[in-house]
Amino acid sequence: MRVLEIDTRNRGQVREFLDLPFKIYKSCDQWVPPLEMDAKKMLDRAHHLYYRESDAAFFMVFSDSGEALGRVAVLDNKRHNRYNQSKTALFYLLEMENDFEVFSLLIESAINWARSKGLTELVGPQGFTALNGMGMLVRGFDHRPALGIPYNHAYYPEFIERLRFKGIRDVVSGYFNRDLPLPEKVSLVAEKVQEKRGLVVRKYTSRSDLKKMLPHLKDLYNGSLVGTEDVTPMTDEEVKEMADQILWFADPRLIKVLMKDEQPVGFLLAYPDISAALQKTKGRIWPFGWVRLLRELKRTDWINVNGAGIIAEYRGMGGTAVLFNEMSKSVKEGRYNHADLVQIGVENERMQRELSTFGIDFYKTHRIYQRMI
Repeated sequence: MRVLEIDTRNRGQVREFLDLPFKIYKSCDQWVPPLEMDAKKMLDRAHHLYYRESDAAFFMVFSDSGEALGRVAVLDNKRHNRYNQSKTALFYLLEMENDFEVFSLLIESAINWARSKGLTELVGPQGFTALNGMGMLVRGFDHRPALGIPYNHAYYPEFIERLRFKGIRDVVSGYFNRDLPLPEKVSLVAEKVQEKRGLVVRKYTSRSDLKKMLPHLKDLYNGSLVGTEDVTPMTDEEVKEMADQILWFADPRLIKVLMKDEQPVGFLLAYPDISAALQKTKGRIWPFGWVRLLRELKRTDWINVNGAGIIAEYRGMGGTAVLFNEMSKSVKEGRYNHADLVQIGVENERMQRELSTFGIDFYKTHRIYQRMI
């Protein structure tokens, strides 16, 4: 076997890197391809915001006959390290056949590159920006992931633990069914909290209304990170990308913002799930994939709740109950039957306890791994 560092200017090598997961998961009904344009952009040094101040390398393992067997990206994220005062290399886009030697070669290549940059630990899976899903799936292999959230075979965590990586953080995803009765006390708590604390849920009925909220996303998201370790605040450019994506997929009724007077203090972002369409189009929008995606947006009965938070000074006031009480109403009043609450950090015990009282079943776990190098 041989290891090749991908030249991101070489279209053929980039295509091999992007195509490998389709081989790894060809018999897997759960795996969802990423949007092709998003996957390509990660290797586009000229246009991806990440490369303005940071660097990355992409490695592949090939058999002696030239068959692609595995891939990995390793990141020197300058802004992440500056904010967290660390010397961390992040690994991402890890895929390989069920072969421990292939995995070992990929990790060895990532470690050698990271050391050459003066970095002292390898952590991941964790992506280029806060918009990328994180972690290696360790529980819930029978379930389809939400859009943009990693999926992997069960042998991945087995391999990484054999190479002396340790789990340092878990994030969990929860399932909510419209037929689950929301405990009456949740609605009562939500009503009392709104009355006592002067909290109001801002609702949206159109994309034009939604646009007025988007400028607040940066402060809301970054404010919700206070007290959370190993994170990177979003920039104005990243918020714009998120806003564009929200507007593209959004059902405005599923976006909730918690207000104190005229100040946004909490948010819950949700949108219709299009995973079934992406599986059919292999992640491609052009030339005709967008038709399937638009159809799926109109007929899917799943939603992804892919962002929720309350700024630090308003936590513990019952705001989570208010937001999810409203979300439950939206699900039950609309055409949706299922909701996937995506990647809540297990360190947020208060939110998990509150959500469990709503009948949320935390059915998937992703784990962030670390190894000192």
